[in-house]
Amino acid sequence: MDLENQKRVKELAEKYGPENIVVILGAAEGEAAGLAAETVTAGDPTFAGPLTGVQLGLSVYHVCEDEIKSLIDEDIYDEQIGMMEMVFDVDEIVSEMTAIRSEHGKY
Repeated sequence: MDLENQKRVKELAEKYGPENIVVILGAAEGEAAGLAAETVTAGDPTFAGPLTGVQLGLSVYHVCEDEIKSLIDEDIYDEQIGMMEMVFDVDEIVSEMTAIRSEHGKY
């Protein structure tokens, strides 16, 4: 997650409260999604950004997880994400996201 997005997430969590923020990721690989999820839950693991040492514990999901996918109109999901989902390793992504949420999530 780049430094500008870290800054935005931190500001939003401060303004609205971390319990009111849900982060939805769209990274194509489980490792990349996991790194971003770790950043918004446990703090920036690269120690380079505004979330270094900041444990927000935010709710974080990948767009192809059933919890999020079920909230999106099926036609829109198919049009905007469906083709990419075919090349994602969805099981790897879900596994990574689930592990991060269970280890670092607070909400």
